[in-house]
Amino acid sequence: MSSETNRRSFLKKSVAASAGAALGLSFEEKALMAQAAKKPAPVASAGAIKGLPMGKIGKVKISRVFAGGNLISGFAHSRDLIYVSPLLNNYFTDDKVMETFEICEEVGINSAILRLDDHCIRIINRYWNNRGGKLQWIAQVKMTTNDPISEAKKAIDNGAIGAYVHGGVADRFAAGGRVDLLGKAVDYIKKNGAIAGVAGHSIEVPMACEKARLDVDFYMKTLHSHNYWSAERQPENDNIWSKTPEKTAEFMKNVKKPWIAYKVMAAGAIHPRDAFKYAYENGADFICAGMFDFQVREDVIIAKEILAGKINRQRPWCA
Repeated sequence: MSSETNRRSFLKKSVAASAGAALGLSFEEKALMAQAAKKPAPVASAGAIKGLPMGKIGKVKISRVFAGGNLISGFAHSRDLIYVSPLLNNYFTDDKVMETFEICEEVGINSAILRLDDHCIRIINRYWNNRGGKLQWIAQVKMTTNDPISEAKKAIDNGAIGAYVHGGVADRFAAGGRVDLLGKAVDYIKKNGAIAGVAGHSIEVPMACEKARLDVDFYMKTLHSHNYWSAERQPENDNIWSKTPEKTAEFMKNVKKPWIAYKVMAAGAIHPRDAFKYAYENGADFICAGMFDFQVREDVIIAKEILAGKINRQRPWCA
């Protein structure tokens, strides 16, 4: 048998073995293999592009990408991985959170969305008072039928420059025909000198708010593609937070208020290079991104590169 025949036989066996091994890969391994196959272009150095572009909501200047607070609060949409939230709680000590905030400010992120709880209130005030931090806080607040304003008041009293009604809460109020109560929260926030918004996973939320002509300063609306492994192959086991992205982009195209897109990476399933580009091209004015400290610089560089390049965007910038 020739050496060439031996080589071909070896290659056939190797391919067969690889295929067999792939059948036994875990869900996570298959997702990582799919990402590796895409071979994203290398990220430029931090000094290659100067400045993170800004926009305005009301009178408040905000970076076009900023930090989300779920990770530092120990919340992760981790599908069926039960260890992730405890891991986050152990990783994000007070010092690690403040270190993350400092990195954000160092690279041009000037705002963060944080939950309204004693943990976040304590840390952000410690960061301002002990570290001299200037990071702006936009608070996520909840409300009830009987009490649409007390959480908004607590957020403003503790230094938040803005507040918005939690997406899950707004989903329920919009579905239940109580947009008027969302309006009461918005009016209270604005009357007390903060920027006011409403979030939603469902496109019905901004639709209902626009129909009722609520005087919101901004919307938060989920936006991500379904171009990732678990959404394509096992949607029944996936957290799809943006169920109708095309409908969202089409409706928001005619909304003149600033739009913050969130869940853009589908809980870590989509690379930020793809996620950010998709969000900006489909009309988002800002991106809220959950980030570990070691991801902040790369994510900012990616956002800068996208914003400095050619963006196939139909919606005009509204902030």
